Amino acid sequence: MSAKDEPTLQRSLSAWQVALYGLGSMLGAGIYALIGKAADTLGNAIWLAFLAAMIVALLTGLSYACVGSRYPKAGGAAFVTQRALGKAWLSYVVGLCVMMSGLTSMATGSQAMAETIGKGLGVELPVKAVAIVIVLLVGLLIYRGIRESMWANIVCTVIEASGLLFIIAVGMRFWGGVDYFETPVRVGEVVDAFPLMLILQGAVVMFFSFIGFEDVLNVSEEVKNPKRDVPLGILSAMIVATLIYMAVAITAVSVMPWQDLAASKAPLMEVAKAAAPWFRKIDSVYLVITLFAIGNTALLNYLMGSRLLYGMSRQRLLPAILGRVHPTRRTPHVAILVLFGIVTALILSGSVKQLAESTVLLLLMVFTVVNVSLLVLKLRPNEPKGSFEVPIAIPALGALVCLVLIGVRVASSWQNEGGHIAPLVALGIVAAALVLYRITRPENPVAEVD
Repeated sequence: MSAKDEPTLQRSLSAWQVALYGLGSMLGAGIYALIGKAADTLGNAIWLAFLAAMIVALLTGLSYACVGSRYPKAGGAAFVTQRALGKAWLSYVVGLCVMMSGLTSMATGSQAMAETIGKGLGVELPVKAVAIVIVLLVGLLIYRGIRESMWANIVCTVIEASGLLFIIAVGMRFWGGVDYFETPVRVGEVVDAFPLMLILQGAVVMFFSFIGFEDVLNVSEEVKNPKRDVPLGILSAMIVATLIYMAVAITAVSVMPWQDLAASKAPLMEVAKAAAPWFRKIDSVYLVITLFAIGNTALLNYLMGSRLLYGMSRQRLLPAILGRVHPTRRTPHVAILVLFGIVTALILSGSVKQLAESTVLLLLMVFTVVNVSLLVLKLRPNEPKGSFEVPIAIPALGALVCLVLIGVRVASSWQNEGGHIAPLVALGIVAAALVLYRITRPENPVAEVD
């Protein structure tokens, strides 16, 4: 069979599906605990941190929207890195770092899901075995087809968003009852009239609530009109997520004192109980919502990972077999199977938590490289333009912000006991990727636009 006769991924996704895909990757179970951590730092001003985080993340989000408009390729960050910089080793490392971020999230999420199921049923489950079964079921769904996967994502996204929208709906009547600029004042601290540094510190924490744009980029080959719908999906998802997050933050501090939120292990659950005391068994409802949120994260990471391996294979950065597409299902079935094996190994390894903590730094590194790559491509004469273009200042500022966030993250890690492990693990993953590159030595990688 010639290359032209080989089956390809199916273009079936519309603009609203892409937007919900992006929103599903941004909304997650993490927000339920994040509000308490933010309240401890920012008091009633946590809504401002979400706004600041969105503005900071939007710089890279706009860059990704531009990249998706220009180069709708499943390889995502690896493709644009190779096209801009022409360094196969860097493209290889970037691709594997993105993949590791998704796989470690799947490994931790599936185990959290297994623990949550056991808690809901009131039984002791073999967590690792159940987690592997969950990953297997998600893999079978993704193998089945992109349409089925997207409908599953839509259902999960609607359910996880409904939990946040319910909190907003029942708590909105409390709005206006507090000072939304009140921040903690601690003994020995010098506090300005408006503590901008506190807001920026909170924004660093919240930044990672808006980084679903990498997931969207990797399914761009399956979008009907990617040059229009990928940018639209990324930006609309970021805007909707910001509005929901800010409204939830305002509701939380309106219903409960920020001190109580900071002290609570399940702050939004306490908000829901306080705002809707008439809602019986609300714990069980939010347990189900949490399952759907975690499950959706696993689904989207599995999708992203399989398309990334497929795209890197088509670029000749990975073995050709990973780029095979099932003739009937039109999905990268070999890549899906390989990912199942890797995630299973991660689950059984028992050291996923440290890997997961390090992937934050890996993603920031990837975002920096993508911003720099777009900058290079925008300065290159005769480079094809997309339907969504941004000023050259956007990728320049995006790269700078990501470098600053890397510095902040590393500095804060070394200040905490045992926190230095995450940066060291991140360096270890990069080193391992470089060694793997030297062993496999991909020949003549390509990054051509159709």
